Amino acid sequence: MAVVLGPNRYGKAETRVVRVTRDGGAHRLKDVSVSVSLSGAMDEVHLTGDNAAVLPTDSQKNTVFAFARRHGIDAIEDFALLLARHFTASQPAVAHARVEISEYGWRRITGGHSFVRDGGEVRTALVHHDADGTESVVSGLTDLVVLNSTGSEFHGFARDEYTTLEPTDDRVLATAVTARWRHRATDAAWDDSYAAARDALLTAFAETHSLSLQQTLFQMGRSVLDGQDGLCEIRLSLPNKHHFLVDLEPFGLDNDNEVYFAADRPYGLIEGTVLTDDARDAPSAWN
Repeated sequence: MAVVLGPNRYGKAETRVVRVTRDGGAHRLKDVSVSVSLSGAMDEVHLTGDNAAVLPTDSQKNTVFAFARRHGIDAIEDFALLLARHFTASQPAVAHARVEISEYGWRRITGGHSFVRDGGEVRTALVHHDADGTESVVSGLTDLVVLNSTGSEFHGFARDEYTTLEPTDDRVLATAVTARWRHRATDAAWDDSYAAARDALLTAFAETHSLSLQQTLFQMGRSVLDGQDGLCEIRLSLPNKHHFLVDLEPFGLDNDNEVYFAADRPYGLIEGTVLTDDARDAPSAWN
């Protein structure tokens, strides 16, 4: 019985690219994940290891970044068509290109460069109640994804023999906020309180010119507490969702803070508590 090669394809999956279009002070943001898969006259690479027909998946990734810079990203359907047509036209061995794109929506918070991810955050609540009537309420949210495309710096940090990070006075700052805030009483207008706390978090993130994510954390926490007398403590966890500029010089393209690689991991994790002077009791409320 003969053994033969069946249908096959290969490509680069989930290239995450963030494209910032800077129209003066009002920026536009496109955040997409692009998966490319190519098929065609690829038998020899499987049967003999001859790579002559194989465009490296790394080249496919670089094409996504270069096209994001050269052509921009408007409708993801158009960008997918542009890529698919390029791969079939430029590679004689490629008979079929499959391009799948997922888009992560963002809405402008305020001003020109602060954004919040559309949907996704989860509202949370933690209640303790003892038989003697003692109660506590901690409200919160997770996965509130926000991004500033400018207005963030990071420099003057400690260095050692393993430090390679370069200081910057203009970077993308993005995080997925997890916040929990403790109420003084158990009879608050919960929906109104939640909406006000969420708005305070977003406003502080957008309006803080950040020298560090730690500084931003404190300003966000203080904004929530300043806005509601019924709250006494907030705990925040802010993963630093790193965005790295892509080096496009090998393709003859510049990159003036426009095309970024959105790294998944590892990431910095910044955590902290902001509280009023009288809120140093009742640690059990958080457990």
